[in-house]
Amino acid sequence: MIDIQETHKKFRKELSAGTVSLALLSILTQTKEPLYGYQIGKLVGAGNEEGVTVKQGAIYPVLRSLESQGLLSSERESSDSGPPRKYYQATKSGKEVLKTWTEIWKDTKTFVDNVLGGDYQ
Repeated sequence: MIDIQETHKKFRKELSAGTVSLALLSILTQTKEPLYGYQIGKLVGAGNEEGVTVKQGAIYPVLRSLESQGLLSSERESSDSGPPRKYYQATKSGKEVLKTWTEIWKDTKTFVDNVLGGDYQ
Protein backbone atom coordinates (compact mmCIF):
# COMPACT_ATOMS: atom_id res chain seq x y z
CA MET A 1 0.00 0.00 0.00
CA ILE A 2 1.23 3.51 -0.82
CA ASP A 3 2.15 5.81 2.05
CA ILE A 4 0.70 9.09 0.77
CA GLN A 5 2.35 11.19 3.48
CA GLU A 6 5.76 9.74 2.61
CA THR A 7 5.11 10.40 -1.08
CA HIS A 8 4.25 14.04 -0.31
CA LYS A 9 7.36 14.39 1.86
CA LYS A 10 9.62 12.98 -0.88
CA PHE A 11 8.08 15.25 -3.53
CA ARG A 12 8.52 18.35 -1.35
CA LYS A 13 12.15 17.44 -0.67
CA GLU A 14 12.93 16.94 -4.36
CA LEU A 15 11.10 20.11 -5.36
CA SER A 16 12.77 22.25 -2.73
CA ALA A 17 16.34 21.19 -3.58
CA GLY A 18 16.81 23.68 -6.43
CA THR A 19 14.26 26.25 -5.38
CA VAL A 20 15.98 26.88 -2.03
CA SER A 21 19.27 27.53 -3.83
CA LEU A 22 17.50 29.94 -6.16
CA ALA A 23 15.76 31.71 -3.27
CA LEU A 24 18.90 32.07 -1.15
CA LEU A 25 20.98 33.33 -4.04
CA SER A 26 18.24 35.80 -4.91
CA ILE A 27 18.01 37.09 -1.34
CA LEU A 28 21.77 37.53 -1.08
CA THR A 29 21.90 39.30 -4.44
CA GLN A 30 19.19 41.78 -3.40
CA THR A 31 20.60 42.70 0.01
CA LYS A 32 23.06 45.55 0.33
CA GLU A 33 24.81 44.09 3.37
CA PRO A 34 26.09 40.54 3.98
CA LEU A 35 23.75 38.40 6.08
CA TYR A 36 24.31 35.52 8.46
CA GLY A 37 22.34 32.28 8.37
CA TYR A 38 19.70 33.14 10.95
CA GLN A 39 18.92 36.45 9.21
CA ILE A 40 18.59 34.65 5.89
CA GLY A 41 16.30 32.07 7.49
CA LYS A 42 14.05 34.82 8.83
CA LEU A 43 13.82 36.36 5.35
CA VAL A 44 12.98 33.00 3.78
CA GLY A 45 10.35 32.43 6.46
CA ALA A 46 8.85 35.87 5.85
CA GLY A 47 7.29 34.68 2.58
CA ASN A 48 5.67 31.68 4.19
CA GLU A 49 2.00 32.47 3.54
CA GLU A 50 1.62 29.74 0.88
CA GLY A 51 2.67 26.91 3.16
CA VAL A 52 6.18 26.63 1.72
CA THR A 53 8.58 25.94 4.54
CA VAL A 54 12.34 26.01 4.62
CA LYS A 55 13.72 24.74 7.89
CA GLN A 56 16.50 26.83 9.41
CA GLY A 57 18.84 23.84 9.51
CA ALA A 58 18.33 23.17 5.80
CA ILE A 59 19.68 26.59 4.88
CA TYR A 60 23.27 26.02 6.00
CA PRO A 61 24.13 23.10 3.66
CA VAL A 62 22.74 25.12 0.73
CA LEU A 63 24.79 28.17 1.73
CA ARG A 64 27.93 26.00 1.94
CA SER A 65 27.17 24.47 -1.45
CA LEU A 66 26.64 27.87 -3.08
CA GLU A 67 29.86 29.09 -1.52
CA SER A 68 31.82 26.04 -2.73
CA GLN A 69 30.55 26.78 -6.25
CA GLY A 70 31.90 30.34 -5.99
CA LEU A 71 28.42 31.89 -6.03
CA LEU A 72 28.69 33.23 -2.48
CA SER A 73 31.55 34.53 -0.39
CA SER A 74 31.65 34.63 3.38
CA GLU A 75 33.45 36.20 6.30
CA ARG A 76 33.44 35.27 9.95
CA GLU A 77 32.85 38.09 12.39
CA SER A 78 32.82 37.99 16.15
CA SER A 79 29.50 38.42 17.90
CA ASP A 80 28.76 40.03 21.25
CA SER A 81 25.97 37.53 21.88
CA GLY A 82 27.70 34.23 21.14
CA PRO A 83 30.08 32.48 18.77
CA PRO A 84 31.38 34.16 15.63
CA ARG A 85 28.87 34.50 12.80
CA LYS A 86 29.49 33.68 9.17
CA TYR A 87 28.18 36.45 6.91
CA TYR A 88 27.36 35.63 3.29
CA GLN A 89 27.04 37.76 0.19
CA ALA A 90 26.62 36.99 -3.51
CA THR A 91 29.74 37.12 -5.66
CA LYS A 92 29.86 38.64 -9.12
CA SER A 93 29.56 35.10 -10.52
CA GLY A 94 26.61 34.46 -8.23
CA LYS A 95 24.82 37.51 -9.57
CA GLU A 96 25.41 36.35 -13.15
CA VAL A 97 24.29 32.81 -12.38
CA LEU A 98 21.14 34.15 -10.74
CA LYS A 99 20.11 35.77 -14.03
CA THR A 100 20.34 32.43 -15.82
CA TRP A 101 18.66 30.51 -12.98
CA THR A 102 15.83 33.03 -12.99
CA GLU A 103 15.23 32.42 -16.69
CA ILE A 104 15.36 28.65 -16.14
CA TRP A 105 12.86 29.06 -13.28
CA LYS A 106 10.50 31.11 -15.44
CA ASP A 107 10.66 28.56 -18.27
CA THR A 108 10.10 25.69 -15.84
CA LYS A 109 7.21 27.49 -14.14
CA THR A 110 5.56 28.20 -17.49
CA PHE A 111 5.96 24.57 -18.55
CA VAL A 112 4.52 23.20 -15.29
CA ASP A 113 1.67 25.74 -15.27
CA ASN A 114 0.81 24.78 -18.84
CA VAL A 115 0.85 21.05 -18.12
CA LEU A 116 -1.17 21.40 -14.91
CA GLY A 117 -3.64 23.62 -16.75
CA GLY A 118 -3.99 21.10 -19.57
CA ASP A 119 -2.40 23.49 -22.06
CA TYR A 120 0.50 21.31 -23.18
CA GLN A 121 -0.70 20.16 -26.61
